[in-house]
Amino acid sequence: MADAFHPAWWLPGGHAQTLWPALLRRPPAVAVSRERLELADGDFLDLDWAADAGDTGPVVLLLHGLEGGLDSHYVPGLMAALRARGLRPVLMYHRGCSGEPNRSHRRYTGGDTGDLAAVVGHLRRAHPDAPLAAVGVSLGGNILLKWLGETGAGNPLAAAVAVSPPFRLNRAADRLERGLSRLYQRYLLTALRRTLRAKYADCPGACPVPLAELERLTTFRAFDDRFTAPIHGYAGAADYYARGSCRPFLANIAVPTAVIHALDDPFTTADAVPQSHEVSRAVRLEVYRRGGHVGFVSGAVPGRPRYWLERRIPAFLAERL
Repeated sequence: MADAFHPAWWLPGGHAQTLWPALLRRPPAVAVSRERLELADGDFLDLDWAADAGDTGPVVLLLHGLEGGLDSHYVPGLMAALRARGLRPVLMYHRGCSGEPNRSHRRYTGGDTGDLAAVVGHLRRAHPDAPLAAVGVSLGGNILLKWLGETGAGNPLAAAVAVSPPFRLNRAADRLERGLSRLYQRYLLTALRRTLRAKYADCPGACPVPLAELERLTTFRAFDDRFTAPIHGYAGAADYYARGSCRPFLANIAVPTAVIHALDDPFTTADAVPQSHEVSRAVRLEVYRRGGHVGFVSGAVPGRPRYWLERRIPAFLAERL
């Protein structure tokens, strides 16, 4: 591939690739305008459009990772890069991630594709003449790939990209319980508990799981077994991980899709990555030995990074839009 990823030699290992952009990057400022979508179940989703996107041109829907949003290190740079290609980026917030608690007890999971389908349906009705693509990152990538597989040839997207998806949610839970990856688990579980405390601040007794008990759930497997799974209709964490993982759906994807992943991703295990015979002919697996989790930092000069995803993703989409 002409634009293959070449990792920065001065960021060795998956942790260095993961942490540099998350901790040390100063992303570009991106002005946005917000749109609220009311859902049929009485809840809502917020969308952030690039403020200078205009009213014409292809639309690219972005799906962030767990507890992410506009402040996620990869979102502003990607939105700016898409705008430079003449595309209209719009960020979809998962329930409860836009700075305001959502209304229902349920929030979102890695296997919940209903909200994505609702947003895409809204975009198709509001912008019927605009080609539509989507980019999912981390957990958002799992959601996107699962939905693409569920809908097959009936999917309305023109193209899609998934970056660092977990593929198998159980393997991600396993990896995040080991070594330095436990730091990511601790950080994300702290963010989840903070969100729930804010959501039920005025009525803590309304939380489906006592807030004090949530503080004692120190692994994703325990948190998902006690909170995520029962709230969202699964029998437990094992059932959620089995039914929510995107890997079994990859063979049914009909939309031209790039899947970008690194084998040293500290959020999952290398054996979670599918083999080429497990994906449809519409899927381009771009698996690299290095790159970390949503890292993919290149650049020959130490301290002068180049964020390769911001070249690769717009280029792939622009060719197809």
